[in-house]
Amino acid sequence: MKIPNIVILDGYTINPGDNPWSPVETLGNCIIYDRTPPDLKIERARDADIILTSKCKLDASFLDALPKLRYISMLATGYNNVDVVAAGKRGVPVSNVPAYSTESVVQTTFALLLELATAVGVHDAAVKAGEWIRCPDHSFWKTSILELNGLTLGIVGYGTIGRAVARVGAAFGMKILAYAPRIPQETSQLPVRFVSRDELFATADVVTLNCPETDDNQGFVNSGLLAMMKPTALLINVARGGLVNEADLAAALRNGTIAGAGLDVVAHEPMKADNPLLKAPNCIFTPHIAWASLAARKRLMAIVAGNIFSYLQGAPINVVNESYLSKLKQV
Repeated sequence: MKIPNIVILDGYTINPGDNPWSPVETLGNCIIYDRTPPDLKIERARDADIILTSKCKLDASFLDALPKLRYISMLATGYNNVDVVAAGKRGVPVSNVPAYSTESVVQTTFALLLELATAVGVHDAAVKAGEWIRCPDHSFWKTSILELNGLTLGIVGYGTIGRAVARVGAAFGMKILAYAPRIPQETSQLPVRFVSRDELFATADVVTLNCPETDDNQGFVNSGLLAMMKPTALLINVARGGLVNEADLAAALRNGTIAGAGLDVVAHEPMKADNPLLKAPNCIFTPHIAWASLAARKRLMAIVAGNIFSYLQGAPINVVNESYLSKLKQV
């Protein structure tokens, strides 16, 4: 096989300067773009044999315009930005990057939860403003402090990340509930109890979203589901922003329907200035960084290089549209 042309359409968040592309560059002629606006996608990818992308939308019309394209590897686990059906029908395998960021995502899950529970940032700001110096007592607190031990953690989605969240929650002494469309055969030794989605939201003190976004569950965390939650409950979302009806969540926080929310993702990213959650009380954010530790990004880079190498050897791995490729081979 000739040396392939590899085009990276949106590489900046993977390597802003600390995570070299060298494992990929050894596999072909690489052209790396930090970001690609929609009107330049076809022009930049025209001569690509292989495309790497994270957030660029590659639809059927884009694929039609690229007869040289032979392979796509995501720079992420999610692949909803690529029309994998259309790619499969054209004989183009699409691979993703599974399980590279699990520990980092779990870390951010509990960073958000612990900030809501203990308000470290609020107390740090108070100390630096001189409140401890002026305090007549040895101790003070600005908010009620929540102890996680003994609380019920409800996990929506019990895949790799959901199981890891359960492991850490159990280490904090939390009782674990989980909801999954299909209950896994093996749940390890964790004391997890599977319940319906409604029971989970009604029972849990903390709900974490750890499921993919699909056509069936967009905006499923809405006013009806939020109304089932305890007024003391917290919602954590490190999965996909589109799972949550943001106007409904903002209203629930204003009305005291639930006590707080910690979000790493929103429906439209970058966040829009009119997002109603920006002015909602006790709603804290990180800017979609749960995946982005250097360790996780290095794992991602290694897996992407492995994806490309395996494709070039004629045995692609981590393929997410295998069924459509199989149908093509049968025709």
